[in-house]
Amino acid sequence: MSPILGARSRASTPLDGVDAVFADLDGVVYAGPHAIPHAVESLNRAGAERPVAYITNNASRSDEQVAAHLSSLGLRVSARDVVTSPQAAMRLLAASVPPGSLVLVVGGDGIVTELERGGYRVTRSADDAPHAVMQGFHPDVGWRQLAEAAFALNAHGGPGEPGGIPWIATNMDWTIPVERGIAPGNGTLVSAVHTAAGRFPEVAGKPETPIFDEARDRFDAQHPLMVGDRLDTDIRGANRAGIPSAVVLTGIDRTKQVLAADAASRPQFILGDLRELHEPYPEAERKRGAVRVGRAVVRVDGRTVVIERDGDEPLDLLRAACLAIWECGTAIHALDVPERLYR
Repeated sequence: MSPILGARSRASTPLDGVDAVFADLDGVVYAGPHAIPHAVESLNRAGAERPVAYITNNASRSDEQVAAHLSSLGLRVSARDVVTSPQAAMRLLAASVPPGSLVLVVGGDGIVTELERGGYRVTRSADDAPHAVMQGFHPDVGWRQLAEAAFALNAHGGPGEPGGIPWIATNMDWTIPVERGIAPGNGTLVSAVHTAAGRFPEVAGKPETPIFDEARDRFDAQHPLMVGDRLDTDIRGANRAGIPSAVVLTGIDRTKQVLAADAASRPQFILGDLRELHEPYPEAERKRGAVRVGRAVVRVDGRTVVIERDGDEPLDLLRAACLAIWECGTAIHALDVPERLYR
């Protein structure tokens, strides 16, 4: 889906025509245990007119635990409103092994809860000859758990040989934002098992589509909007699923990353914080090779990005620069970009 930054009417907001909001959690709603400024009131306001689904790749907690955390922040939410990567992973698991099968778990309560709901049995040891491996993030996952997964995956042959049992990863996020900063995510842990097993897992979470399919089906959403902070998971996944998206600059990816977004990871909207879900989104205008958003004007002249006018709002300057760079046909690393655009 190609970006349509500002392509709607001048009076419209990103929520116009949207019948469900799909909101990421880490970096969008909270960082660590604390709410991000303006997130709670903005999402409660959005939820007054349409469902809000809270979509998370983090598999360390169950939907009920996530809902309890969100409620403690002031959000109006139930467990049904939480869509987790383990729930999406169950779709993949059911296509490979039937209920009653034994599944080796690397991860926390989020995976165990969904497996037990689905009628599967859980083990933590490769010696029990599991029928599948399901892996997700938990801060307590260490070498022993990763080794058990590798042992189970290699039980029917050496690393990389055919005939191994199914291996499903809830997600492949390389990093995760926590209160103290950016920490390694599930992708780094999956990578360790991949090194020992010589194969790749099926992946349920963003940017793969099963988690979006789960959310769309649950809320019967025909015109959802995905709101996320990561281009490589939230926005790329929404584009793959054919869902418009908004990136909010309160989490992992900031100005520099958005300017450099590749074609598969570009959002339809760029927001400073979630209040802007409810505000008119400025229309982009193109004239004589330049892009104007608000009073900001940017063009690409050869291999030089030229700011013709900064305008009144830094975010409008970013939006104009993104469109000018994205549409020029030259990769950003080959362009001379003014430092103040990404500072």
